[in-house]
Formats: sequence, C-alpha cells, structure tokens
Amino acid sequence: MTARPKPSPLFLGIDTGGTYTDAVLWSEAGGPSGKVLAKAKALTTRHDLAVGISGAVDAVLQKAGTDPTAIKLVSMSTTLATNALVEGQGGRVALVMIGFAEGDLARDGLKAALGTDPVVFCPGGHDVHGNAAKLDLSGLEAALPEWEKSVSGFAVCAYFATRNPAHELSARNLIRDVTGLPVTASHELSAKLGGPRRALTTLLNARLISMIDRLVAATEGFLAARNIAAPLMVVRGDGALVSAAFARQRPIETILSGPAASLVGARHMTGLDDAVVSDIGGTTTDVAVLDKGRPRLDPEGATVGGFRTMVEAVAMRTFGLGGDSEVALEDGVLNPKILLGPRRLVPLALAGMIHGEAVASELERQLRAPNPGRMDGRLAVRTGVPERLAAGLTGAEAKLYELIGAVPQALDRLLTSNAQNATLNRLVSRGLVHVAGFTPSDAAHVLGRQANWDAAAARLGAELLARRRDGRGQFIAASPEAISERVLTALTRLSAEVILETAFAEDGLDGAATVAHALVQRAVDAHPGIARLSVALDRPVIGLGASAPLHYAGLAELVGNRCVVPEDTDVANALGAVVGQVRVSAEARVSQPKEGLFRVASGESVRDFNDEAAAIAAAEKDVRAIAAGRAKDAGTDSAEIEIASEFRVSTVEGQRMFIEAHVVAIASGRPRIAV
Repeated sequence: MTARPKPSPLFLGIDTGGTYTDAVLWSEAGGPSGKVLAKAKALTTRHDLAVGISGAVDAVLQKAGTDPTAIKLVSMSTTLATNALVEGQGGRVALVMIGFAEGDLARDGLKAALGTDPVVFCPGGHDVHGNAAKLDLSGLEAALPEWEKSVSGFAVCAYFATRNPAHELSARNLIRDVTGLPVTASHELSAKLGGPRRALTTLLNARLISMIDRLVAATEGFLAARNIAAPLMVVRGDGALVSAAFARQRPIETILSGPAASLVGARHMTGLDDAVVSDIGGTTTDVAVLDKGRPRLDPEGATVGGFRTMVEAVAMRTFGLGGDSEVALEDGVLNPKILLGPRRLVPLALAGMIHGEAVASELERQLRAPNPGRMDGRLAVRTGVPERLAAGLTGAEAKLYELIGAVPQALDRLLTSNAQNATLNRLVSRGLVHVAGFTPSDAAHVLGRQANWDAAAARLGAELLARRRDGRGQFIAASPEAISERVLTALTRLSAEVILETAFAEDGLDGAATVAHALVQRAVDAHPGIARLSVALDRPVIGLGASAPLHYAGLAELVGNRCVVPEDTDVANALGAVVGQVRVSAEARVSQPKEGLFRVASGESVRDFNDEAAAIAAAEKDVRAIAAGRAKDAGTDSAEIEIASEFRVSTVEGQRMFIEAHVVAIASGRPRIAV
C-alpha cells in the first residue's frame, strides 16, 4: 500500500499596520514561490489589538477552509513601532545616564527625544579599555519611589558600556529590584560607540516595550484561543525573523519591521533583483532600494521620525505620507497648495462608519454655519488604551483628557484656546487621543475610488474643505469632487518626490528633497519654463500597499520608469513575514590597554590575555557561542554561523603594532516550525 504524502506545512503571516491588519495563508507547495492560499484585512484596533488580528485571521481561515491546527508557523510584521516614532508616541520612561554630563543631552537629538520625561545623571562609567570609574547610584535610588508611579519603563546608558557593561548591569538590577518595571540597558541593543546615540536608541526602545508587548500578547492570546500551537515570529527591521520573546525585549529592532517585510515580499512576488520599492500605507510611505535581490542596509543605523538610531535596518526612508495623512492648506498665500502629513488622522469616512450619526451631525452643523471655521471637519476621540498609560499627565492635559470621551467631539466645541490645541497635540503624541479629519482616503471615497467606509461622512468633510477661502476670499474649490481630485493628485505628486528624493540620497547627492520637488513640479506644470529638465530612474518602481493601484497609477511618467504593482500588493508585508529567515549577530572587541595585555570584551564579560592569538581565539569562541544562543532564542534550531574579524594595526619602525580587533559572528537559518 502506497503511503499518502504528508501535506505541506501551512504558514500564517500577519501584518499589524496603523490602519489595517492583514493576514495571509501561504504554502511552500505550488511552485518555486509557493502559493498564497487566502488573504484578508481587518481594521487595526489600537485599543485592543486582538480584535483586529482575530478579524483578519478568522477571515483568512474561513476563505481557505483550513483547519487552524494545520498551521505550523506564524510570523508577524508591524508598523506600530515605526508609526509611534514618526508620530512622537510612546510610553513615559525615565533615562539613567551613568558617567555622562548634562551637556551630552544636546548631542544626536537626545534632548528632543527625551522631551519632558525624567532623567538622572550618576557618576560612573568606564574608559575605552573597560577600566571603571567609581559608581554612585544614590541619585537613582532616591528617585525610584516617585518614578515607579509615573513611568512605564527605564532606559540605562553608561559611558563606554560596550567595553564593559558592569555599571549598566548594576543600575538595571537596582531598578528591577525596587520597581519591577521593564529596563533596557544600552549594551543589549548595540555594540557601537557613541554614547548619546546609544542612549537615544535605548530610550526609544524603552518607550516601545509596552506597545509591542501588547501586540505580542494579543497575538499569542488569539492563537491560543484558535488552537494554533505554532511558534510566533516577528520581523525585525533588517528583514530577519526573530521569536516573539526576543522581540518583546528589543522592540526598537522592530522599527521598519513592516517595510522590511514588504521588501522581502516585493522580491518574492516580482522576482525583480533591482528595483525601488515604495510602500504606501495609512500613515507613512516607506521607500527603499533592492540591489541584486537584497535590500540595502543602512550602516549608520535606521532613521525614523527624525531620530538616527543604532538599529541595523534596511536603508529605508520613511515619510509621513499615506492614505490617512492630514490634509491642510498652505497659509498666507493667494493660491494655497494642498499640504499632506506628516500626521495621521482618522479618516472621516472611517470615523463615520464606526461612530455613525455622532460624526455626521457635527459635520452638518458646521456646514450650516454662515462662514467656514478654522477647526471645521476635525473631531477628537479617545484611543481606548489602558488608563495606566495616562500616568504623568499635567493638570491641563488631565483636564482636557477628561472632556474627551469614546464618542468623537468636534474641536470647535471642545477647544477654547490655542493653548488647548497644543495640549491636545500632546495627548495625541502620547497615544491617548485620535484626531479625525479629512484625508486622501476620504477623497477616494468622494470620487468612488474607495468604498469600504462611510462615503457620506467623507463627502461632508470635502464640502467643508472646499468652502475654505483663498487669499482673494474665493472658495478654494468649486465642489467636493474638485477638492478631492486635487488631494489625490497631490498625493501622487508627493509620492514621486519622495521616490526621487530617496534615489538622489542613495546616489549621495546633496539637496535631494529640493531637486526632487523641482523636477516633479516641472513635470506637472503646464508651463515648465525655459530650462527643460527631465529625470529617469535606472530601475522600475515596485508599488506596494492596498492603495498603490490607486495612488501610483500616474507615477511612471513622473519617475521615468515603469511601476509594477503585484497582484498581492495589499498583503506584501504579511507575505514577506513568512518567507524570511532568522538572522542574528554577536560582536566582540579585543583591545590592548598596555603593551602585552589583550582585553576581550564580549557579551557581558571582560577578560585579559597575555597573547594576541589566544585573545582572538577566545573572542571568536565567545561570539560563536553567543550567536548560537541568540539564534536559538530568536527561533531557529538550524543556524549556520559565519565569523569575520577586522584588525586595526600600525607599523612602527617596521614592527607590527596591534591596536584593536573587531570580531563578528552572524547566525542564520529558517525558523523552527511546529511538528
């Protein structure tokens, strides 16, 4: 009797974006690229992420008619961390700086990132060779009882902690013993020098922990409820996969997770080795370059929301431009231009679908007013996050937060002063409040090019916008359709600008944004001027995102090359999440504090040797073991490990002088799947 062939394992990919949560069911069977068996979308529900996840996954399982127990691996990408940094959101955390001076806050954007969050400076730290200064944590110990009640976590950064993490470990242990709150130490995230930027990266990581923890917990809870006993993986910012437990401790590494997954998905779907990939979502447009089938990585670290981090990630440029971008008008000019982003609003069509008459009645009231108002078409509503995340509000913030409820309220009734508008923006930045308003998604509903939400609410918003006045006192548009067409045209034009800006920046050209704007402006201008300018990309654009077929329809003529929009472009992130590999690294440094003494700093240990070869061999053994352990923690049992060493030496009177060695181990392999 012939044995029946074992069915091919099924893989579930999930992408939790700012607006939608996508799900895709994929099988390795069905050709070299496998096969998408089913795909589905559901609205991302920020107040309870499990609702959006269950909606998308249940829909995809129903479409495929699949037994949930047949799923052997679940992998997830997310834009939540990226969006949080772009929009300035995150939990309130305390920063502990050991061995630094207050003036160091002015470097690398650290002071701007810290904002009003608390910071303490403690004596201590190490020198470049790992020799310790005297540690004094009394200031931190005194502050902990108060901070325990007002922050969601801690970030600890010590001077030269990458050469000796002992003082960070002491502070971390003290904080955990006293508060029990999450603590991120800088040496856990990066082995690179540059204290303020490492502190910035650590601060942002601490801010994101509660957000990513809620996402992972929601996903794990849903999988357990559906009897899906499969490992859960998360896409990192460089496109690699790591286990959910790994991502929980290092959420900063999930910045650009969604875009990185989209690059993996774009390559998988199109087979193109060289392309510019532009992924438009609800909040952001993410642009990156594929070279020889692999995404370019940023050696200096990912830049998101204006902050240059130490996170190795795809060389992705993230712009606050998407289907849910805020639509505004240029101030103080005769013919105001349409301005888009960078802030995300809840589209009026979406707010209308969720809240019904509460939205329509306020918009209709504003339309009945004899003159347009500055805050017309804007409403505020609570996000529904847990109340503990509202800790640390000022008196003005708490008062306004109390006035805002679960039903949208018009801003012209809610706010009574400009100061309150600034207070509202701070509540939005904390992730406590959403503002609803007119967006490109609404414009698409008005024109019948999108039909999944409340088109009537979108049209009311378009009417309010169209009756705004220009510098001559005239209506800025003759009809809701006219203003909506202008908004969508502006989005396509700005999309071309950010793609060209990315290309110029990758080529190392200065003033990339200015040149891109000028070239696109000439391309769309009816009277382009005396100088004839043109530009063309050397490779096609791959357009990703559910709205890419709409917004990128006229893109090719603006960028001078074709635009490929794959069939499954709407779930590229979710697909990319399940076709990637686990990839982790470990680093060690060997220095020579004095002649004949070789110091190895690897992981959390520092050891001395009297022989260079013995020190290098120990460093290689250490990084191999650390990488193997991290690979196992990250979710693979079949990691291949490669080791590379880089030496800094000098020659003095014909003699070789050792300065430093940098040893790196990279472990990679396919994620383990359920048996």
